[in-house]
Amino acid sequence: MTIEEPDVRPDALMQPPHKGEFLGHPWGLPVIAGTEAFERFSYYGMSALLVLYLTSALLLPGHVEHVAGFAAFERVLTAIYGAAPNVQALSSYIVGSYTALVYVTPILGGLLADRWLGKTRTVTLGALLMSAGHFLMAFDVSFLAALLLLVIGVGCLKGNLASQVGALYGPGDNRAADGFQIYYLGISGGAFFGAMICGTLGEKVAWHWGFGAAGVGMIIGLVIYLFGRRHLPPEAPRMRMVKATAPKMAARDVKVLLVLLALIPVLALGGMSNQQMFNAYLVWANRSYDFVLFGIRWPTTYLVSFDSITGFITMAGAVLFWRWYGTRWREPDELSKIIIGCLLSSSAFILLAVMSQHAAATGAKLPLWIAPVVNTLNNIGFANVFPVSLALYSRSAPRSIAATMIGIYYLFLFGAGVLSGKVGAWLDVMPVGQFWWIHVGTILAAAVLFLVAKLLFGKLLEPVAE
Repeated sequence: MTIEEPDVRPDALMQPPHKGEFLGHPWGLPVIAGTEAFERFSYYGMSALLVLYLTSALLLPGHVEHVAGFAAFERVLTAIYGAAPNVQALSSYIVGSYTALVYVTPILGGLLADRWLGKTRTVTLGALLMSAGHFLMAFDVSFLAALLLLVIGVGCLKGNLASQVGALYGPGDNRAADGFQIYYLGISGGAFFGAMICGTLGEKVAWHWGFGAAGVGMIIGLVIYLFGRRHLPPEAPRMRMVKATAPKMAARDVKVLLVLLALIPVLALGGMSNQQMFNAYLVWANRSYDFVLFGIRWPTTYLVSFDSITGFITMAGAVLFWRWYGTRWREPDELSKIIIGCLLSSSAFILLAVMSQHAAATGAKLPLWIAPVVNTLNNIGFANVFPVSLALYSRSAPRSIAATMIGIYYLFLFGAGVLSGKVGAWLDVMPVGQFWWIHVGTILAAAVLFLVAKLLFGKLLEPVAE
């Protein structure tokens, strides 16, 4: 499932409404949604290609020697993960590190916008850095520079776009919820077409065509943003560093804080398998599925396109299901939903483990229908983990540090990315069935730990009257 960061800050709806409407919403909404759609087009287009490009081209002899600074970079990866036994393991380390870092840099991008540059300059800077990064991916020598620019660019752009959606609406404007849904439609559409178009060009024509298309997409997004800037909220005054004394937390708040902090690594453990869908899973799928349909070999990157659509549908479906369930029975609390989500997600990897063992025993390619079933099962499960856990942290965190706690919450995705890099490196050093059973085990282990947390601290995390 593709994961996006909604703006949950308390000041998100503090701007006044703006003049002019588009289909009942401020004109700024299609500007932001269009910009985000092309940003996600470029991001997921590149991400869909990255691990396949590394294992099929860049890390092979004749290419990797030309990458500037790669020897030093490999030493850093070895210090973090251990020595890579093969090309696939090294590619897993790189992809895992990249996906981990793009969930940390938006924190820095937010600080840059709030304290120094403002949102418009920071978003523009991020778009330019991402475009340059995509174009530099076309050359072996500049690969590491390209990754660095992409990581920083995503950090500058991502959160600073999302926060402007809420600022389009005045306090109490009920259109805000629909506005965010339209915004996420743009994200899903961008991810779908990015993986499809960039993936097709990269796999069928040449790798640099796919990366170049991602760069062009980001340029289009920047043009939309700059031409539509007059429809967006005015820049807020820069924040100034002032001395402030944080309110002292009550004993209960301290206990809640400790529990929430302790659950971060558990969330990372449960989310690792979802992050693997953009790493070792694509390498395994490229080898294992029969992608030939109607006499045509379809690109492996189409799996990412399908994932983006099913991710959006299952996320919306989970919300609707629990609303319907709540009208008839008592709705489970957040920890119970997260446990259910982990169990559902594990079923996807149980299917992978069983079918991969069968394929290894017979030597036959797996039918392609297995891929959408795996994606759908995983997305149904994770739709009950990611947004539900975000809601838990938003509701339970002590009010005096609520915004900080949300920033800390997203560190679980950093941990999940690092874990996916480490575990993904085992794909070619153990039986493939065992590899996927490890993923089943990590998800179930997280479910057990969440169950223990519910039994020990469920009462503590229950809502209390303000």
